[in-house]
Amino acid sequence: MTHTAVDEEEPSGRWQRSRRGSGAGRWAKILLLVLVVPILLGVGVAMVAGRPLAFAVVYRMTTRKFPDVKWIDAAELARWREDSGRAQPLILDARSAPEYAVSHLRDAVWINPARPSLHPLKGLPKDAPIGVYGSVGYRGARVAHWLAAQGYSNVQNLSGGLFQWADQGRPVFRDGRPATEVHPYSQRWGLLLESRYRAAAPEVEPHFAAP
Repeated sequence: MTHTAVDEEEPSGRWQRSRRGSGAGRWAKILLLVLVVPILLGVGVAMVAGRPLAFAVVYRMTTRKFPDVKWIDAAELARWREDSGRAQPLILDARSAPEYAVSHLRDAVWINPARPSLHPLKGLPKDAPIGVYGSVGYRGARVAHWLAAQGYSNVQNLSGGLFQWADQGRPVFRDGRPATEVHPYSQRWGLLLESRYRAAAPEVEPHFAAP
């Protein structure tokens, strides 16, 4: 059977179109990861799927970034702090100073998450229990990872951070007295904090991809 020039070129044309389509598909996936996923994390997941799933997604992504970090959930930390027969952990607040000023965990000591130092741990044995937290878990994990690199072997990061702690109705403090609000970090990330706990405060300058 005789093939025309159109017949010979048609498969090649389809292959070229397929390649272009495949390339467009790859770019679409990249754009999805770069642009859409952060929006889902900051807004969509909290609004559509609910805060528990949003916290689970943040936890999963953070553990991939810091696989060596140990974690503790809010209920376990609360029980520990109520147990007078157990050695109590030093609690480090790994948020910004303005966030700490609004409220924090009882007796928490502030540590700069952007440029951490060992000053808040002066005189503390390397095997002493330490609890670290941020707003949702990322900054706490980053500081916990850094502390482990300095030789501290008993460091745990609070899962869900201060947001999930407050969302569960657990106490926060300011100047040694009970407080009712938590700094929301930003308008978008603040959606992971129940509205009744969100303080009217300026957004934090983003030093990290997540709070």
